Amino acid sequence: MSRRSIIVGTGSALPPRRVTNAELAERVETTHEWIVERTGIEARHIAADGETTATLATEAAFKALAAAGVAAEKVGLIVLATATPDQTFPASATRVQTALGIDDCIAFDVAAVCTGFLYALSVADNMLKGGMAEYALVIGSETFSRILDWEDRTTCVLFGDGAGAILLRSVEAQDKGILATKLHADGRHNDLLFVDGGVSTTGTVGKLRMRGKEVFRHAVTNLAAVLIETLEAAGHEAGEVDWVVPHQANKRILDATAKKLGLDPARVVVTVDQHANTSAASVPLAFDTAVKDGRIKPGDLIVLEAMGGGFTWGAAVVRY
Repeated sequence: MSRRSIIVGTGSALPPRRVTNAELAERVETTHEWIVERTGIEARHIAADGETTATLATEAAFKALAAAGVAAEKVGLIVLATATPDQTFPASATRVQTALGIDDCIAFDVAAVCTGFLYALSVADNMLKGGMAEYALVIGSETFSRILDWEDRTTCVLFGDGAGAILLRSVEAQDKGILATKLHADGRHNDLLFVDGGVSTTGTVGKLRMRGKEVFRHAVTNLAAVLIETLEAAGHEAGEVDWVVPHQANKRILDATAKKLGLDPARVVVTVDQHANTSAASVPLAFDTAVKDGRIKPGDLIVLEAMGGGFTWGAAVVRY
């Protein structure tokens, strides 16, 4: 028996404003059919004034705590994955900490774009195993609408805002909880997916830029490889997987990855149609959706995977 980080609660948050493809078509040169054919996206949620990465993260965190029946003061660690923090510093995780009413805990942000939640999960898992805390909130939260070029129809239609959270607890367990994680990065591909601004370069926030075809090609190859790698590390095979919860970037990427691995598409959780790409929030948001609607059940073997700008990519195998 060894120490494992088990998932005891999940939660998510979406801004009330839902923007359909038809509404976007009134703003940029596009159509509902064009967007659906290329991405599978039908709608996304956009944050209003006063809604921020931290406020969405806090709402998701409260829901995860409520689902677990755990008081906020028991949380000893908050790891928030985001590429769109409220401020340059301090970390948005500390704003969540304060909003939850926690006077003292470890709290920091992780920046790995769409793979951010997998990075945050791995960091939190290892910190729990090291005895740093008993409970940890791992959150992915984004307000990507703030860094989109709304004149660029090839990118602005792809993204949305939202947050997802899980509550981990460190316990003695055998085949339960986080069984394995694998993370990667290759900075040579910076110019394929990036934001053209930054504190120490332009002094501006900048806007998102992407070369979609090249990103698609790398995504299918990298995600298939890391999924197999992580399953092998966990001592399992693809045929044993109950659910794959992937980063929700593009329905075509999800389908191509499943096909490459011989996975049943019906076992892939898909929320990109209603949420679009919410970057670091997409995996926990999709996970919570599948838990709440009853698809994911206790005892299921789950694979989480994502790839994002950098490039970064990674996966986790979890026994729920």
